[in-house]
Amino acid sequence: MHLVCLDLEGVLVPEIWITFSELTGIPEFRRTTRDEPDYDKLMQYRIDLLTKHKFKLPDIQKAIGTMEPLPGALDFLQKLRAKTQVIILSDTFEEFAMPLMAKLGYPTLFCNRLKVSDDGTVSGYILRQQNGKKSAVEGFKSLNCKIFAAGDSFNDLDMLKEAHERCLFRAPEAIRQAHADIACVDTFEGLMDRIGSFLYT
Repeated sequence: MHLVCLDLEGVLVPEIWITFSELTGIPEFRRTTRDEPDYDKLMQYRIDLLTKHKFKLPDIQKAIGTMEPLPGALDFLQKLRAKTQVIILSDTFEEFAMPLMAKLGYPTLFCNRLKVSDDGTVSGYILRQQNGKKSAVEGFKSLNCKIFAAGDSFNDLDMLKEAHERCLFRAPEAIRQAHADIACVDTFEGLMDRIGSFLYT
């Protein structure tokens, strides 16, 4: 059985924290897993910023409500799901992702959860498991699935390396150069071509 594992932000939808940064006018929120390979460090940085500026979960969800899939993403995903099974593996959170999943036609999503107080204050997060993207691919392989994976950030690299076939998608130059052994494509057509070759081998 073939299975395609895709990252969410930067591949199918815009980066949530960059959108939030643009709407709040606070540039520090632009920092993402494209910039910071240590996910725990990045999330504590974000939580500290939310506390400093007195933002709560509804403020972030309001920003997410303005977001749409990246141009061409929905058509790509629909065509891909007609060919094979697709799983979205993301380090985002259920509290963020559900409105975006509706706009993508409700693909299967594995992600994390936030710790949120009754007043909406974000105090922490709960990982589904450590290195969840790689672990998911390992689990699918144990079920005798053949895996293609695509992502754009530091936190996707272990997932990509664990998959049978892989590529970066619209990755920043620093990641492309540091991992020149992993092919990178910049269009959904190019990504579909690579997946198509994988499906028929």
